[in-house]
Amino acid sequence: MITRPISQIIEPQYAIEGAGVLLRRSIAPRKSNEYDPFLLFDHFAFNDPVEGPIRGFPMHPHRGIETVTYMLEGSVNHRDSLGNSGRIGPGDVQWMTSGRGILHEEMPRRSEQSGVIYGFQLWVNLPAAQKMGQPRYQEVNAATIPSATKDGATVRVVAGEFNGVSGPVTEISASPLYMDVRLAPASRFVFPVPSGHTALAYVFEGTGKFAGETVDSVKMIVFGDGDQIEVESDSGVRFMLIAGAPFREPIVPYGPFVMNTVEEIQQTLAELRNGTFIKS
Repeated sequence: MITRPISQIIEPQYAIEGAGVLLRRSIAPRKSNEYDPFLLFDHFAFNDPVEGPIRGFPMHPHRGIETVTYMLEGSVNHRDSLGNSGRIGPGDVQWMTSGRGILHEEMPRRSEQSGVIYGFQLWVNLPAAQKMGQPRYQEVNAATIPSATKDGATVRVVAGEFNGVSGPVTEISASPLYMDVRLAPASRFVFPVPSGHTALAYVFEGTGKFAGETVDSVKMIVFGDGDQIEVESDSGVRFMLIAGAPFREPIVPYGPFVMNTVEEIQQTLAELRNGTFIKS
């Protein structure tokens, strides 16, 4: 087995999105598509009173992508143009496939216990053949997300498989792994990732050695190719492990839309203007 080396360490940058939401952003959609099939990773935390009132993400469109919201603290109320509505809280996941188009709203609320909001949003690309497919949700309650423990590693499995335990999110084109990994002090974590797949680790608590290189929080690690991820920690570390099969298709990102050609983006904007973006 070949351990994947670190090819890049990304320092998240602050960004403002929605109605004034402060985020730490590690990757964002770009035409160069370096992290195919992953487009964006945001870490949102409302922990500083100077941020003022929480405004959230009022009704906005998406097309051609999947958005994955994973909550650690606080909650998000959501509703959309298809008539869906609900709330995701600590440990919950919402995996939304926007397909041909959806309008949705995400309004965060602070935890009643800690007073903070804390979580992640990942965008995953869709292949060209599915970009105009039917929108859908996979909303996963925390109680249904399994955990497995092995050699000092405790893993919540959202998508993929660890130690014989499979995550509840399925039927995603990128065959993704999406796991919350907590490594106890003086532990070692070795996990196979298919060669050729893109692999990332977002380190958000503690410090660990990834492929022998010390990385502290908060950082996004981009791995080179190989067969497995190897992590060690003296004091403990927690990270999101993200991996998936690249589509190797050209992309044209434009705000909340990611299509394959400029003409498809122009068509999307025309549909928004003439009121035909949402199809019943």
